[in-house]
Amino acid sequence: MGVEICVEGLTKSFGHQVIWQDVSLTLPAGEVSVMLGPSGTGKSVFLKTLVGLLKPDRGSVRIAGRDITKLREHELYEVRKLFGVLFQDGALFGSMNLYDNIAFPLREHTRKSESEIRRIVLEKMDMVGLIGSELKLPGEISGGMRKRAGLARALVLDPEIILFDEPDSGLDPVRVAYLNQLIVDLNAQIDATFLIVTHDIASARQVPDNIGLLFRRELVMFGPREELLTSDEPVVRQFLNGRMQGPIGMAEEKDAAQVEQELAQLGNGTQTPGSQALTPRLLPGPGILRPPRWDAIAEREAELRRRKAVADL
Repeated sequence: MGVEICVEGLTKSFGHQVIWQDVSLTLPAGEVSVMLGPSGTGKSVFLKTLVGLLKPDRGSVRIAGRDITKLREHELYEVRKLFGVLFQDGALFGSMNLYDNIAFPLREHTRKSESEIRRIVLEKMDMVGLIGSELKLPGEISGGMRKRAGLARALVLDPEIILFDEPDSGLDPVRVAYLNQLIVDLNAQIDATFLIVTHDIASARQVPDNIGLLFRRELVMFGPREELLTSDEPVVRQFLNGRMQGPIGMAEEKDAAQVEQELAQLGNGTQTPGSQALTPRLLPGPGILRPPRWDAIAEREAELRRRKAVADL
């Protein structure tokens, strides 16, 4: 099962430029969370800070009871074993075939035999639908297949936390839909804690248990998806509805008077921001789930906790 991540008062800057400040949230164990925000709001920086690749100026990140911001390098190395990361481009080695790319973390970080490595690699390739493509090079396959290969590599060390940095970038809508279903299916199967950075509104509406939004150097909201999808917060409404009217501008934030005028005009329209039906969350498909685990997965603890959180809103 995944582990909980507790972030308190996190602040990060580069020189005099503040990326975000006083970010506090809890990523619930075993749930899928999405982090949204306009370009340049530091979503990828947030991911790198969670895994300890960047040090924050202030604040704490508690994982399995340990504040990773205060760990020495060798201690941090141990905590990082809890993580799997899917980078935007898959980050595959172009000169290695898919099998060797996926086997790479096992050969680097474990002393497993080649027969054991083969069993694990083929298992993970089967999970993401890549059996039969072991000998193909990254340059010989589609972008969607590269993403799935990168995901298989992120899974080989059986992580309890998986970070996705814009997994839908460069994919057409059909491949994005397949990838979204795969993410939901994998979460149901391995029950790890997932955090996804994305710009894709459809994905944000369908995939996660929880949604967060970064804007103006702060975390505007974080909570159950139902709470954000029905929120009256102007920047949340604007982003999730993909509208020009609201605080987010083309190059920078708009001034308050312009925002107030736009929102007033929007409020006078025939469709109010909260009038859209709540998008159903994607459910695990029958393809990837193997009996007899289905009954246990269908009522996983993370899903029960999420329902209780929504009921308490």
